[in-house]
Amino acid sequence: MQRLKYFLGVGTITALSCANVLLDTVLMTQSALAQAAYGSYVGIGPSLSLSENSAGEGHQVGGVVSVRYKLLELPVSLRTQSFIGANTAVVPTVSYDLPVNWQIDAYLGAGVVFAGGNTPSPVGNQTSFALQPGIDFAVPNSNTVIFGNAIIAFDAYRNGGGNAVSVQGGVGLRF
Repeated sequence: MQRLKYFLGVGTITALSCANVLLDTVLMTQSALAQAAYGSYVGIGPSLSLSENSAGEGHQVGGVVSVRYKLLELPVSLRTQSFIGANTAVVPTVSYDLPVNWQIDAYLGAGVVFAGGNTPSPVGNQTSFALQPGIDFAVPNSNTVIFGNAIIAFDAYRNGGGNAVSVQGGVGLRF
């Protein structure tokens, strides 16, 4: 009888201890949030201007250097596109990123085109407001990102006005 009381006491203590550990595990575990599996990168690629001013200037093929800095814990990124064509321009934007799945982010950014000179760059030749829709794809099991986006610059041309539209894509290296 003493053995039975001993085993019941030990069994009760063991069961309570296991229940306590299990309860602590369940209560202390935080749920996971869906986040893209990649973050910041630097990339290069071609750009193609799809618009021109009233003088017929603007259509061109150029290059782009793209930088993305992903803010941790927020679906926001700081992005910059540097265009090299008949003229140069820099377009910093802040984007809202929407993870489509673990490898793909779709985004919409807003920013400013800083362009100088009289010859149009792929995004115009004067300072203007810009929207930047795009998509980033993280290549699985690597540090490679494939990106594609468009820059829509409003009132982007000095002579003749009008909007500038440029599409670009390329390959980036995550950091």
